Amino acid sequence: MSASGPHPLWRPYTQMKLAAPPLEAVATRGSRIVLADGRELIDGIASWWTAVHGYNHPHIAGAVADQLARMPHVMFGGLTHAPAERLAARLTALLPGALNHVFFTDSGSVAVEVALKMAVQLWLNRGETGRTRVLAFRGGYHGDTMGAMSACDPEEGMHRRFGAYLPTQVFCDLPRTPEQDAALDAALARHRRDLAAVIVEPLVQGAGGMLIHPPEVLATVARLARRHGLPLIADEIFTGFARTGTLFACEQAGVVPDILCLSKALTGGTMALAATVATTEIFSAFWSDDPAAALMHGPTFMANPLACAAANASLDLFETEPRLTQARAIAARLEEGLRPLTRLSGVRDVRVLGAVGAVQFATPPDLAALKSRLVARGVWVRPFGDILYLTPALTVPDDDLDRLIAAVAAEAGAVA
Repeated sequence: MSASGPHPLWRPYTQMKLAAPPLEAVATRGSRIVLADGRELIDGIASWWTAVHGYNHPHIAGAVADQLARMPHVMFGGLTHAPAERLAARLTALLPGALNHVFFTDSGSVAVEVALKMAVQLWLNRGETGRTRVLAFRGGYHGDTMGAMSACDPEEGMHRRFGAYLPTQVFCDLPRTPEQDAALDAALARHRRDLAAVIVEPLVQGAGGMLIHPPEVLATVARLARRHGLPLIADEIFTGFARTGTLFACEQAGVVPDILCLSKALTGGTMALAATVATTEIFSAFWSDDPAAALMHGPTFMANPLACAAANASLDLFETEPRLTQARAIAARLEEGLRPLTRLSGVRDVRVLGAVGAVQFATPPDLAALKSRLVARGVWVRPFGDILYLTPALTVPDDDLDRLIAAVAAEAGAVA
């Protein structure tokens, strides 16, 4: 089919000329996606890690319906509204330390852009120029917009073709060894005058390959950032809201970042919303009699009332339903079902943390064929590179989770 053929939709991460037609979804319920042909697929990745409460939770649906009837949207420039005010207050109460100032956006990538912008302008507002770069980590992924892309792994990430167009950042290995600890310390010292911040995905580098590091590594990153006087940006877009077994991944290391990014599960997988949360110290650099010191950013749908209503309802569920207990139960089941796969010759590694389970193949599989076989097994999973992973809803029934694990195990066995 030619490029001028019937392709009104340009799909994500897809070579349109080669891709098979997408499956048409017509409904969702619980942990299931219903297709137009009547098949049901068990969703093993919770719609890119968002639907932590499962699909169509009546409490979230009711909150959105009520807000829709009263005020679906109003601009946030010069106006405010109760759903945003309440959500900001609740988030700051949940987050550790002095993370007291919430800037709402509409996607994770933009939340990272705002965090980078905050870090750079922090120094400008303090009268210090030249701090235009961040230190990021190999294996990392922070989004698809230009600034966020620049902080992704420059060699292994999906954005390496854009290297010549992106700001040049400083990259190090996560400090897993004394040698890497020393290398990070040296890099921070060497670039001390041109760095604005350090950015890290706490505990799990998601799109980089579900790469898991222990809390001690995160604590080292935070300690060295502090030693060199640099703000720490924690990208919890994937890890936030119980995915790693605690409400926020930073909790496991006792780390309070200076800026924290949230999205994905913020609304329980209902609609787009993101937040960049800063400490009082960061915010104070923008609190000024000088209008030019303000943060000049304002997405049109910033703090959308519908999305804020969904997020408040999602937080209600974290308060009233046992999501952390469920995440830990999923972790135990993933360990039991996936860990034995390390004995297979075709499996390089198995990694589990909270409600994240990943199988890394020894050689990258034929992804198109693998996806097709998984659908035939009745599950919806999106492998990438050499990784087949599960990040199900925290409410996934045991039977559905067992079917997901069995499908992954069967595919791992097939490549052994």
